[in-house]
Amino acid sequence: MNNLTIGIIGGGQLGRMLAMAAARLNFRTIVLEPQADCPAAQVCNDQIVAAYDDEKALAKLGSLCDVVTYEFENVPVSAAERLAASVPVYPPAKALSASQDRLTEKRFLNDCGIPTAGFRAVDSQTELESALAEFGGKGVLKTRRMGYDGKGQRLFKGGEDLTGAFDALGGVPLILESFVAFEREVSIIAARFKDGTVTCYDPAENVHLNGILHTSTIPANLSDAAKMTAVQSAEKLLAALDYVGVIGIEFFVLPDGSLVANEMAPRVHNTGHWTEAACVISQFEQHIRAVAGLAPGSTGRHSDCVMTNLIGDDVNDVPRWLSEKDCLVHLYGKTEARPGRKMGHVTQLKNAGNPESFQGKPL
Repeated sequence: MNNLTIGIIGGGQLGRMLAMAAARLNFRTIVLEPQADCPAAQVCNDQIVAAYDDEKALAKLGSLCDVVTYEFENVPVSAAERLAASVPVYPPAKALSASQDRLTEKRFLNDCGIPTAGFRAVDSQTELESALAEFGGKGVLKTRRMGYDGKGQRLFKGGEDLTGAFDALGGVPLILESFVAFEREVSIIAARFKDGTVTCYDPAENVHLNGILHTSTIPANLSDAAKMTAVQSAEKLLAALDYVGVIGIEFFVLPDGSLVANEMAPRVHNTGHWTEAACVISQFEQHIRAVAGLAPGSTGRHSDCVMTNLIGDDVNDVPRWLSEKDCLVHLYGKTEARPGRKMGHVTQLKNAGNPESFQGKPL
């Protein structure tokens, strides 16, 4: 096997776990990240300390690497395009363009035949009031760009004072999404390879607290028909993007069991962290395999499980988690616990040896 060098833009916990998966396959990794003591710096072969759009740093990364990937969706599209002129970049810049703006993302999903909540572009207080009236006074107002983990959004349940609501989110372009009376949230982690092969992991059922993922439970409470809808949605989206690598797609489950897509993330995903404990091939290794041109790994799971994020001071519970049976603890190397900050995760295995895995091989 060639000893490839893989560039990773972004040095957070996802970059850290990608670098760890790459090392197991004898690949070198170089991380581009402005924070010198980032989580990925502890496990990669080298780090370029510079901004994500630094032209000299990008040129250096491209010259040192055989392929470049990224760990978060807010990488400047211009940076990905600049790199792609000299080195393969996976997922492609098109995936960044589609996911960075929530309005563009919703339209792209709909163009792929994937239903979403209703939505309206909001560029002024007047447009906000008009859109809310159209949605019966209920909806979720979000910044179109950059928001994550519940940041940059406001929920309207009806009857609120709307004075200054547009300016309160920074006076930037917004999107209002209609209220969805969903029963639960689920997600699917899928990967597409250079030859078009698509593999999917079992859908996870997710619970969020304060806008941040708290737990992912596998298997999800989903009908077989809904599971297949999730897989088919992933296939459509990945083909439309000419995608290579892992993607996460989140859905709302409606009372009738049907799915509407919430959002996509062109990268390895928090709701797929369970795969490192309950599958032989984790989402991180599957991503490395895809971008490096290797064969797909099995997505079958050997156990049911629950993944729990350690947020802020939750990290103080690590000694208790370490004493639990069949529990994998993964810490991210962050030195300071802050409210809302992901410090690590734990995955508790259940029913080890369970053969009822939804997807055990490429589709």
